[in-house]
Order: sequence, then C-alpha cells, then structure tokens
Amino acid sequence: MKLSSGFLSHTDGGETLLIPTGAAKFSGLVRSNTTAGVILGCLEQETTEDEIVGAICSQFDVDAETARRDVRHILTQLRGIGAIDE
Repeated sequence: MKLSSGFLSHTDGGETLLIPTGAAKFSGLVRSNTTAGVILGCLEQETTEDEIVGAICSQFDVDAETARRDVRHILTQLRGIGAIDE
C-alpha cells in the first residue's frame, strides 16, 4: 500500500497535514498527530501494515497490539477518503 498520488503530506512543526491535489475526490485538509504523521511518512513509499506497526513501535513506547489497533484505525480513515492506493 502507498499514499495515493492524489494527496500530498507536509509536516509543519509537530503536525502533519494531508492535502488533496486536484486529482482527489476528497476536498478538505487532514491534520494529523505525531503517530498519524509517522504512518503517513511510511506511506510515502510502498509499505505493509506490519512495517508501519514496526515503525510505530520503534518510535514510541507502545506494545505491538496497541500500535496495530491504532494503525488499523488510521488506515481505515485514510482508505475512507481515498488516500491509499493498494
């Protein structure tokens, strides 16, 4: 999976913004916390859910089960707006 070409991510300070381009059907701006920012960073290149969970666990003091639950929640939201190519 990978971030759709219809979206750009930009980190400003501690916040990551997900911005749709003209090619996206979604219109709006998505503000992300640090955890979602890491997930968006992983999605800049082809990746798997397991790789994203590993990245979250390596950057934060969290167990794999909690990380996986959070990753799945955010991926579901991103899929809902068409921000992920699978």
